[in-house]
Amino acid sequence: MKKELLSPAGDIEAGYAALYYGADAVYLGLQKFSARATAINFDEENLNQFVGYAHHLGRKVYVTINTVIQEKELTDLLLSLDICSRCHVDAIILQDLGVAQLIKTQYPELELHASTQMAVHNKEGALALQKFGFSRVVLARELTLKEIKEIASIPNLETEAFIHGALCYSYSGLCMFSSFESGRSANRGKCLYPCRASFEGDCGEKHYFSMKDMAMQEDILKMPVTSLKIEGRKKNALYVAAVTDYYRHILDGDGASLQKEENIKQIFSRPWTKFHLQGKNKDVIDRDFVGHRGLVIGKVEQVQKNRLIFKTRHDIARYDGIQIDIPGQEKPFGFSVQQLRVKGKNVFEAAEGDVVEINLPPQADKIQKGQVIYLASATKVKGSYDYTKPKNNQYRQRIALDIKVIIEENTIKAFYKSYSAEIGGSFSPASDADKTWQAVHNAFSKTGDTDFELNSLEVVNSQGLFAPLSLLNELRRQLYAQIKIENKYGILPLTSGRVKHASAQWIVKTDDISCLSELDFSELAEIIVLLHPQMKLDVLKGLPKNKVRLALPTVCRNPEIFQHLIASCLSAGYKKWEISNYWGLSVLPENGVDLSFDAPLYVLNSQASLSAEELGAMRVTFSVEDTESNLMILNQNSVLPTVLVVYQDTPLFISANCIRSHSCAQCDHKDKWFNLKKDGVSYQALSANCQLMLFNQKAFSISEMAEKIHPNYYRADFCYKKYSAQQVADIMSQLKNFKGLKNTISANMERNADMF
Repeated sequence: MKKELLSPAGDIEAGYAALYYGADAVYLGLQKFSARATAINFDEENLNQFVGYAHHLGRKVYVTINTVIQEKELTDLLLSLDICSRCHVDAIILQDLGVAQLIKTQYPELELHASTQMAVHNKEGALALQKFGFSRVVLARELTLKEIKEIASIPNLETEAFIHGALCYSYSGLCMFSSFESGRSANRGKCLYPCRASFEGDCGEKHYFSMKDMAMQEDILKMPVTSLKIEGRKKNALYVAAVTDYYRHILDGDGASLQKEENIKQIFSRPWTKFHLQGKNKDVIDRDFVGHRGLVIGKVEQVQKNRLIFKTRHDIARYDGIQIDIPGQEKPFGFSVQQLRVKGKNVFEAAEGDVVEINLPPQADKIQKGQVIYLASATKVKGSYDYTKPKNNQYRQRIALDIKVIIEENTIKAFYKSYSAEIGGSFSPASDADKTWQAVHNAFSKTGDTDFELNSLEVVNSQGLFAPLSLLNELRRQLYAQIKIENKYGILPLTSGRVKHASAQWIVKTDDISCLSELDFSELAEIIVLLHPQMKLDVLKGLPKNKVRLALPTVCRNPEIFQHLIASCLSAGYKKWEISNYWGLSVLPENGVDLSFDAPLYVLNSQASLSAEELGAMRVTFSVEDTESNLMILNQNSVLPTVLVVYQDTPLFISANCIRSHSCAQCDHKDKWFNLKKDGVSYQALSANCQLMLFNQKAFSISEMAEKIHPNYYRADFCYKKYSAQQVADIMSQLKNFKGLKNTISANMERNADMF
């Protein structure tokens, strides 16, 4: 099977570079709803031209509409989908179920690709999305080769895996860190990357969550996926060209070129890692430094008279960029080479193996012997990746028009759909009627700089009349001037019918049933119990069975470990279930269960609630990073009953990357908590079952504003952190009276909605 090489394009120049250096497909974002909102992205004109050129070359273009969408944005979403349809893009990469709903019902010509933001991390999740209509799933980056092979074995489902570029510490789509800290959500394309900051922790002040860059190199040949994806929509054309060229040659059988690898590292690169491809890997975090480093070209040997002296392992020239690791500084010290000496002589370029002297800038007084030196940028490399591109508008895609022209004795009329134009006159018989048809065709083929092109022409000339070309041209101008580019669909499907309670009921959720012992269960609508594989059914005996709902965890790399427990619970009569990832749809029966969607299955718009209903959900839970204004509208428009989380220790992220300092072989695999601090804010990290979750020390709570949203259910969670029965009782008492809780945070509920 020929693998597709898929390259990023944050702008049209990067797209042209990708195609020139061998990308089989390019993915890009529009001005709205892109998970790389700060990239330049594409407007309709650039998208139109780029898709036309790519299709001319036999390549594909995928558009990323991979953010969650609020209710008020659905009209703009339709406009974006209209653009994609008009420009004939090959697929939409999406996260939001509402986007999927609109494409399935109104834009069937667009393929559905499940973004990595949908956190597909097992075969069961991929099967669920395939059944819903997705033709391709983009796999979570954290997967091993064995797991990738298992998902890729699903018949008639395309798979896409990242092979190079920046890594997030969290599973994509499961990170609330930036959103809760600043209102800038990763699920909205606005992440501020707080994970890359330094934290005070057990090992001092370190970058505990700052990831290295993924670089699979020749291991891509082992990956049985449909598409190999390069990350980098915020990178420039030079970077895209270099990385695409590197992997194109590997796929074409030329092997991994050391020279091309070195070029990439000089353009932009953190230290490289193959992540978890071969299994659990702890060497994925760069705790001491952040950002671009470059290519290692030596170590400091001497510093004399403000001159750096070392033996270079690589060619170096004046005006190249140098960086040096300085202990205690989170970013390397960098400067441009202004003067270069070899054997006491000024030179423009030094070769590998030369002992070079480089003048240091005045502020470089902390440089010491043994520190690593990087070539961070090289003029030679910058000039190594020229590319050609088409002339402006050369491959512009135009709207194909089917024109009808009627020639009568006193008038000529032209029609396109509901548009028409008419010119009067006195028209006599033609000496050659065939020439009249050709004259009409010539006139209406002249589309000039319009958005149109003639597709078909019907000429009705029953009397064989002659029409002057000047009048035909005027008729064409009048008709074409009327035609407007219309949105394909302008009206959103209506949603209604949600059952509303006179007063909302309360739900509690926990992973420790003992903390509920002081509650009066008669005052609760439900008790949700978060399952773990070792749980015994006996622990549920003290709860009223008719009120128990069982919840599956968000991340489960091996769903088989839940098979026996799920079967036992179903046999025991537990029919109420909650899922927070698509894998739950595949392990639970399609019929006979009361299914609830938890917050990580994002429902921020009414179209997403329609999709949830189609997938079998009987109610949905609002996202904890949503805004008050959106929840007020969505609560009225949702087709399903709604749940509002009022209190919760929200995981700011869920990660497969371990924070423990020792090796896996030395691990006792017991749950362990870490205390961290950043910018005066305290956090707690839980390492359990080879997974890490980060929490703000303060719980999320919106008790004072919750009452005015009027959901069907209010919910309070007591998971992950330890609560005594008395603490739970006290908190519930305050929540039920909608009293504000001290030392809590409200995330985006009290922020400017436009920030989110």
